[in-house]
Amino acid sequence: MKVSELYDLVSSHLVEAVGPEPDHLPLPPIRPDSRQVRPGEGFLALRGGRVHGAEFIADALTRGARLILTDRISAADRDLARKVGAQIWVLDDPLTAVQDAARTWRGRLGVTVVGITGSVGKTTTKEAVAAVLAERYRVLKSPGNLNTEVGLPLTLLSLGPEHQVAVLEMGMYQAGDIAFLCGIARPQLGVVTAVGPSHLERLGSLEAIANAKAELVEYLPESGVAVLNGDDPVVSAFDARTRARVVKFGWVRPADVAATDVRMGGLLGTDLRVRAGGECRRLRLGLAGRPGLYAALAAVAVGRVFGLDWVEVERGLLKVSVDQRLAVLPGVGGRRVVDDSYNSSPASLAGALEFLGQLPGRKLAILGDMLELGPMEAEAHREAGRLAARVLDVLIAVGPRAALMAEAAREAGLGAVYQTSDPAEAAAVARAQSGPGDWVLVKASRGLRLERAVQLLVGGQGVWTWM
Repeated sequence: MKVSELYDLVSSHLVEAVGPEPDHLPLPPIRPDSRQVRPGEGFLALRGGRVHGAEFIADALTRGARLILTDRISAADRDLARKVGAQIWVLDDPLTAVQDAARTWRGRLGVTVVGITGSVGKTTTKEAVAAVLAERYRVLKSPGNLNTEVGLPLTLLSLGPEHQVAVLEMGMYQAGDIAFLCGIARPQLGVVTAVGPSHLERLGSLEAIANAKAELVEYLPESGVAVLNGDDPVVSAFDARTRARVVKFGWVRPADVAATDVRMGGLLGTDLRVRAGGECRRLRLGLAGRPGLYAALAAVAVGRVFGLDWVEVERGLLKVSVDQRLAVLPGVGGRRVVDDSYNSSPASLAGALEFLGQLPGRKLAILGDMLELGPMEAEAHREAGRLAARVLDVLIAVGPRAALMAEAAREAGLGAVYQTSDPAEAAAVARAQSGPGDWVLVKASRGLRLERAVQLLVGGQGVWTWM
């Protein structure tokens, strides 16, 4: 897409245009956060719960933005834009304008869209699917975890005539969100990874969460394909909720794409056999642990639907390592820090602990509250404590809910259990209780800000090159 093409697509929403005429150069990436804007890029100024993005237009222009989309503009911002030669498009509703533009643009291009949703594993599965399909096709994928009503349209605006497939992560905050995203992206193939209690506090029941996730497969056309985790009984039952052909993947239950003889090797990846379409193939994965296994099986299923051969599938999978949000960092004093501080849920925490259990040496974990679990909150944290006691040498619990985790871990026989409400104190305890060669897992919901503990444990060092 060119800048002038986006201008035409949003023109019905245009109130005022400031700066030079829209050019015919390729549209640069558009960021919804001014702090992420790089020279030559765009900034989408949206109204937030507490502040309006328009307050940061000057910051974006100072960082080198050459295109601003907003619904209001100050005289100072107008003058600065003219001074630096940037364009500002004042729109009656910037977000709706971008969504409408993305919907129209996607409709013009003959691209196949793969939508991916689930309570856990979306980003890893998206990376695995994209890597496999890229062995034969020109693929656009959602950057990072841009999976919302803002991120998905901005990703679609990056589509070009050179792309053949778009692999898009689809997240949700409430019922109807995924259906709305499907209306923009129009997926022909949908992957559902798992259904768990990660949104229980907002949606009220697992049934409501399942209904929200099922919106993806319900949207798919009769000519489409629903790729479902057959080991998740809720997801497996989605086969009755779609017109599309169903392909199931799994390890425990019979499936169209089935894993057997699985050997997990921690950081060394996973070795397994995969049966699909009457064939059996031994594969070697860079993906680690149970979450990586299921992401790989989903990618195999999608690859086979697209007609890739086993050589292409394996070559693609070998280009993906562990979960993109789980990084192993060299810590101070020879410690090894497993940073999974971005988010947490019962299923993802169980997967992280399982991964840690496959590693040699002493194991510590800083585990914080898991949020938005509703009535399952207390038992989910106690079960996490029992799991931790089977894997860890030391548990450091952070937050009031994690106190239940600590209590359950002690009851399960773990002697070294500490509690705090401060990430910095948690890091100090971890450093005091660990030494060279020890592993320290850091995981919690984002609201706990445990990335502060990671920073203190790492001491500014970088990510290991195997990631």
